[in-house]
Amino acid sequence: MLYYIFQHLDKAFDVPGAGVFQYITFRSALAFILSLLIATIYGKKIINYLRNQQVGETVRELGLEGQTAKAGTPTMGGIIIILATLIPVLLLAKLNNIYIILLIVTTIWMGTIGFIDDYIKIFKKDKQGLKGIFKVIGQVGLGLIVGTVLYLSPDVTVRKDTLTSRVKIENNIKPSDLEERSTATTIPFMKNNEFDYAEVLSFMGDDYKSYAWLIFIPMVILIITAVSNGANLTDGIDGLAAGTSAISVLTLGLFTFVSGNIIFSDYLNIMYIPNSGEMTVYIAAFVGALVGFLWYNAYPASVFMGDTGSLTIGGIIAVIAIAIRKELMIPVVCGIFLAENLSVIIQVSYFKYTKKKFGEGRRIFLMSPLHHHYQKKGYHESRIVTRFWIVGILLAIFSLVSLKLR
Repeated sequence: MLYYIFQHLDKAFDVPGAGVFQYITFRSALAFILSLLIATIYGKKIINYLRNQQVGETVRELGLEGQTAKAGTPTMGGIIIILATLIPVLLLAKLNNIYIILLIVTTIWMGTIGFIDDYIKIFKKDKQGLKGIFKVIGQVGLGLIVGTVLYLSPDVTVRKDTLTSRVKIENNIKPSDLEERSTATTIPFMKNNEFDYAEVLSFMGDDYKSYAWLIFIPMVILIITAVSNGANLTDGIDGLAAGTSAISVLTLGLFTFVSGNIIFSDYLNIMYIPNSGEMTVYIAAFVGALVGFLWYNAYPASVFMGDTGSLTIGGIIAVIAIAIRKELMIPVVCGIFLAENLSVIIQVSYFKYTKKKFGEGRRIFLMSPLHHHYQKKGYHESRIVTRFWIVGILLAIFSLVSLKLR
């Protein structure tokens, strides 16, 4: 909204300073500051409202130290993250940008699923919340929307060969001539690191690329479902999900900025994605919201994000990664989510296998997800969270190195 107002002021009245709003870096910095202020200032008011409405966490007895003390702590705090993200975006981003539209839809869609889940747990006194099948349907539905739009929209293009300005001028090549709709993605740490999902169907004949959606859309669904569930599992102790997510999102923000900037993408020899740089404004607002929420969610937490926050976080991270063709980097960027997911899968699978084979279920971890394993070993949750953050930072650095290390 403000972007369009200042754009009009700059063009129509040549107002001094109005032109600064055309710069993504300026609007991103402003979005971060605004979202941080909203989350910290108004977050307290929202927490007090949730407390007055008795929207408190119901804690299951799992034998973990300090667990019972958390009973009654306000939950559904993901509302803080959602509001602190959307308000700056609506004010500062280009709202006709296809990537911004997808991220807004993702935020509202996943936030609604999480809100319904939390509502059932709290007000209907059903600890199971929304049935798993309905969560999956919601995640698959979002995946279908995102995958279809990214596949069909004429505004979603890539430019594999950026070329220098001199070469383009000499050969009379227009920038739009180099852009194409594509299902190509990036394989990290490989020299020739671009892979087109359509190549999987090359056996279908010369027109195999017209069937690329058969691979691309299911892949989008799988990624959104996996990452949102991973974020949900990570939200188990104070500050873990918010902190690790902020690190992952910031990393993706750097990838987004260079992928959406023709100069940096040319220098780094990576796929240039026109119009994707606008997502940097959204990502800055999202990071500010997560950091602001962490002010109240750090140990000892004054509020929990609930599924309203965790499912939303996972969905947003997945869509950003897919949009900038870095979804295959998710296992590294979101390594904490992956570890939490795998710990549950391994634990459940091994328990069922041993129960079938020996008549008694056995466990690999003392408890899953992984952070609970360390709690059972006697580590204080603040130490676990800090060490998980450190691992997240190392994974982020390792991911960024992939820009040049191939």
